[in-house]
Amino acid sequence: MKILQSLLLVVIGSVLGGGSVYYLFPEFLNMSSSLSMEQMDKKEPLYWVAPMNPDFKRDKPGKSPMGMDLLPIYADSPLGIDEESGTVRISPDVVNNLGVRITQVIRQSLKSEIKTVGYVQYDEDKLIHVHPRVEGWVEKLYVKATGDPVKKGQALYTLYSPNLVNAQEELLIALQRKNERLIRAAQTRLKALNVSAWFIASLKKTRKVKQSVTFYAPQSGVVTMLNIREGFFVKPETSMMTIGQIDEVWVQAEIFERQAEQVKVGLPVTMTLSYLPGREWQGKVDYIYPTLDQTTRTLRVRLRFDNKDKLLMPNMFTQVIIHMGVEEPILMLPREAVIRTGDMDRVVLALGEGSFKSIMVKIGRSDNDYIEILEGINDGDNIVVSAQFLIDSESSKTSDFKRMNHEMNGMRADMKAAVEVENPSAEVEGMINLIMPTHRMINITRGSIPKWNRDEATLDFIADDDIDLSQLAKGQKVDFRFEIDNDSFVIKEIKPHTNKEVE
Repeated sequence: MKILQSLLLVVIGSVLGGGSVYYLFPEFLNMSSSLSMEQMDKKEPLYWVAPMNPDFKRDKPGKSPMGMDLLPIYADSPLGIDEESGTVRISPDVVNNLGVRITQVIRQSLKSEIKTVGYVQYDEDKLIHVHPRVEGWVEKLYVKATGDPVKKGQALYTLYSPNLVNAQEELLIALQRKNERLIRAAQTRLKALNVSAWFIASLKKTRKVKQSVTFYAPQSGVVTMLNIREGFFVKPETSMMTIGQIDEVWVQAEIFERQAEQVKVGLPVTMTLSYLPGREWQGKVDYIYPTLDQTTRTLRVRLRFDNKDKLLMPNMFTQVIIHMGVEEPILMLPREAVIRTGDMDRVVLALGEGSFKSIMVKIGRSDNDYIEILEGINDGDNIVVSAQFLIDSESSKTSDFKRMNHEMNGMRADMKAAVEVENPSAEVEGMINLIMPTHRMINITRGSIPKWNRDEATLDFIADDDIDLSQLAKGQKVDFRFEIDNDSFVIKEIKPHTNKEVE
C-alpha cells in the first residue's frame, strides 16, 4: 500500500511540475518538441554555464565548481543569457493569460491610522467617593440604587452619631459663654466633620441640638457605586457611595506593541458605536499608559470625548480610529504586492521584456491599502501585484533574493583588477562565513587588496585539494592565499589569523 501511495505521489508531482513549466516557459517546451535529439546534436552551443552560476562559462562541456554538469546555451535558448540568478522569462501570451498586473513604485504620504476597539468609562478625574467623617447609623437613605442621578446639593443620607451630637453641644456652650475663641473652634470642628454651613447657621439660630444630621451631594452626576442601606452602621473607612459625571467620558483602548511609537498625546480620534450607525464622535488621545500588558503585549491608551447628550454610557463597546496625520512622502507599494513568508518579505520585480525576479524587501509601516518599503526597491521600479505567487515560486528556486548579485559582481571586479595588473594571486586575511565540504567551497569576507585596488568583499572560494577543511570553522579568522584558476578563486594556502606586533 505504501509503495502504491509513493508511486501516486511521484506521478502527481510530475504532472504538476510539468504544468508549471508549461505556464512559465511554454517556449522552452515548444523548442524541446520542435527539435529532435539529432537536431540538438547538430546545433552548436554558444557556450556552457554552471546550473547554479550563470557567470561560470566554458567553451566546452565539463563540471562546475560545485561538481554539477555544465549546461549548453544555444542562440535561441529561451532562458535568459547574462541575467541574474532567479530571473525567469515569460512570453507575452502567458503574461496575459495569467492576468499579470504591474504597478510602479511611487512616493506618497502615508495616511497612517490605527483601528482598534475601546470601552467607555467614567471620567476618573471627576469621580467622588463619599465617606462619613464619624461613626454612626444611617437613619435615612435618599439614594436607592446604583445608577440613580443626583444633583449638587441634593440630600444623600441622614446619619445619627453621638460624636455629631457632642460637637453641636460644644458650639451651644461656647455661644452661651460668648467666648469667640471657643465658638470658632466648635464651628471648625463641625466643618471638619462635613457638616454643612447651612446646618451650622441653623444651629446658631435655633440653639437646639439635632440628633440626626443630613449630608448632601458634593457634585451632580450618577451614583456609580452604593454600599449602604438604611440602618447600616458606618465608620470613617466605610466607602458609602461613589458619584461620577458623564458630561465627559474616557475610552480605554489598546494598541499593539509595534504601534506604540506612533501614538502621541493630543492626536485626533474618531469613534463610532454599532448601536448608533452613522454617528461619529471626535475626541483626542488624553494619556498613554507607561506599562505594557505582559500577557497580550498591548499598550493601553486613554481617549477623551465630550458627552453632553449623554449617549455614551460606561462599559459601552466602541470602534476607534487614531489618526496619525500626513507625513513626508515615502516609498509605497500596494499591500497585495508583498509576499510575506515569515522568513522574509519579498516582491516580484518586473525587469522588462518578459523577465521577472523575486527580490527581498524590508517593510515598514502600513495602512489599509499601502505598505512602506524601506529597502530593496527604488523609485520607478515595476512590481507585479497579481499572479506574483506563481512567478515567485519559479524565481525563488534559484534566486538570491537580492536586487543584483553583489557577490558575482565582486568576483568579476576582482578578476578584472587581477588581469589588469597581471597578478592572478593575492594574500589577504578574512573571516569564514560558511563552509560547504561537499563542494569544497568556502564563503569568506576578505580584507582589502591594495595591489588590485579592491575594497573588502564577501565571496565564494574553491578550496584546493590539499586544503584540509576539517581544520577550519565558521567564524574563524584566517590568513590565506588564493589564485585565479579557470575563472574561479582557488585557495592555495590557509591558516588561522595571527596578529603581527611591531617591536
